Amino acid sequence: MNYVIDKKSQIPAYIQLYNYLSHDIVEGVYVYGTKLPSKRIIAEDVGVSVITVEHALILLNEEGYVQNKERSGAFVIYRDENFLKEPIKHLKSGKRPENISYDKGEFPFSVLARKMRKVLLDYGDKILVKSPNQGSIELREAICQFLARTRGIMVLPNQVIVGSGAEYLYGLIAQLFKEESIIAIEKPSYEKIRQVYETMGLTCDMLSLKNNGIDTKELEKTKAKVLHITPFNSFPSGVTADISKKKEYLRWAKERVGVLIEDNYDSELTVSRKMEMPLFSMDPEVKVIYLNTFSQTLAPSMRVGYMILPEELLKEFNEKLSFYSCTVPVYEQYVLAELLNNGDFERHLNRVRRKRRKQADI
Repeated sequence: MNYVIDKKSQIPAYIQLYNYLSHDIVEGVYVYGTKLPSKRIIAEDVGVSVITVEHALILLNEEGYVQNKERSGAFVIYRDENFLKEPIKHLKSGKRPENISYDKGEFPFSVLARKMRKVLLDYGDKILVKSPNQGSIELREAICQFLARTRGIMVLPNQVIVGSGAEYLYGLIAQLFKEESIIAIEKPSYEKIRQVYETMGLTCDMLSLKNNGIDTKELEKTKAKVLHITPFNSFPSGVTADISKKKEYLRWAKERVGVLIEDNYDSELTVSRKMEMPLFSMDPEVKVIYLNTFSQTLAPSMRVGYMILPEELLKEFNEKLSFYSCTVPVYEQYVLAELLNNGDFERHLNRVRRKRRKQADI
């Protein structure tokens, strides 16, 4: 949850939390019938006490936004006919390891198998239908809801492009910016980033990483207008960009009228109690493409990734690349949508993050 409670404010913390939650319920971040995260998880994510969360939930219950069910949690009961007909509104506000152990995000097989069976029963022969080019609307809407709940990223389904892993998406990006000829990337970085871009005809300007991100002098010298960065836990260096460096990247892009490629590999598994603020949400005047995959958080065999395009790039993307068919089987997309919609994916992320915090004694 990307909520910030102002502890110096005269408005009580539980009222601030109530305002955040009620706003997100009305805007469709939490849709009718969905379950809110547990009180303990909300308290950990927002940085308040469980008592504060309880007071906010009681108020939401009294106002008719949610219904608290004993031993089950709080379920959204707010429903508006107009809201149900519309998607979420846009609010501007080396080689990676192939074998992933549980503390790297391996998803429980029993849960995955249960969801697979459910999709077969619920969707029937719909799983035989060809996927729309950008991905199924079910998965794209689920991704929008997930990003809104967890990262504060508010986008529409038509901004989401689903593809079979990061490498496929890198290829689309390379074709989108082929006329730029030069793209700047981190040194060192995930080797396939450079390989894909160079195979597609781009020249990669390798910019050295320091302890908090790309070296400032090298960033200023590059002739590139497109910059591919992994701001959290860059592989293989493990470097994470701090807030000063993120703002530097944004200034760089704004001054050059450039584009940032934000590759958020591994970001959901941070041991921090607060999620990293994505560059995508930090400055509406900067064009940022957000990339992520499910192979690290679910299983390496789950070759599904997605990218979020800023609205300013949608027309160009559609003109150049909308003819590409989606490379992910629609059955897998429906399974992922189910995992995202019912909270199984978020519960898994929270389990892994708690385990890693415990191991790190945080």
